[in-house]
Amino acid sequence: MGASSGDQGLQDFPAGIQVGDVLGGTVAEVTRTRGLTVTLDGFAARPVGTVSSQDIHWAWNRPPVVDVGHRITAQVIAVDPDEGEVRLAMTATRHPELWAFLAAREPDEILSGTVTAIERFGVFVALDEGPAHPVFPGVGFISMAELSWRRVESVTDVVLIGQPVSCEFLQFDTWNGEARLSLKATQPDPFDALDDSIATDGRRFRGVVTKRLSFGVVVRIADGVEGLIPLRPVPEDEGAENRGAEVSAEEGDEVTVVVTAFDRSRRRVTLRAASSDGPAHHAAP
Repeated sequence: MGASSGDQGLQDFPAGIQVGDVLGGTVAEVTRTRGLTVTLDGFAARPVGTVSSQDIHWAWNRPPVVDVGHRITAQVIAVDPDEGEVRLAMTATRHPELWAFLAAREPDEILSGTVTAIERFGVFVALDEGPAHPVFPGVGFISMAELSWRRVESVTDVVLIGQPVSCEFLQFDTWNGEARLSLKATQPDPFDALDDSIATDGRRFRGVVTKRLSFGVVVRIADGVEGLIPLRPVPEDEGAENRGAEVSAEEGDEVTVVVTAFDRSRRRVTLRAASSDGPAHHAAP
């Protein structure tokens, strides 16, 4: 939707618009993939406003009734001067109190609330402060990855419906009108309890196999910390105990391991099987 070089009005128009401005206009086109194009008030040459499908309404399973010729009011969420295009969100003006509340949140802010629903993709939280959500059972949302530092087999091992929680605010999800939250960010990171020397000092851990994969065996060496024993051919001179642990260990088995590589930034621990003789740190149950 580029501007012609001779249309100075079109070139100048987006420059005078700021993110956060509320604009009115008329729907010029409706498409399933791109959403809406809008002829904005004050500029009738051609439509420069766009509203993507997810910014029309937060209820994705209930398509809103918007047609060509309808008047809309929306908030500016992005301006592209090169294309002469203004991206708008109708959700901001349909639910201004909720939008303003979420837009005012800061990263690392702690928000408290109550777990209201548990889904396969995460947990909804009704926040103690701010307006309710017009569609979902809570304005706060915790994805599965943000529930715990530990491997989560069942969400109910971590939270229950009706449980009060305090979480760190991650971001304003403008698509769903949610506060994305992290419960695990309020808890100690188990990797912080390990120092980088564990990959060089020969420290032994007595761990529990949590998963067997085609390329290796996953072993929990501490609460919230798992490492991988890669499956590979083991030379005869490495010892029978290595071959047995690497090839035959199954979920629930205890194995003794040594850390061979520790990458804190990528949260990766590489292990090798070791003899069970001698002292070893024990994994949490």
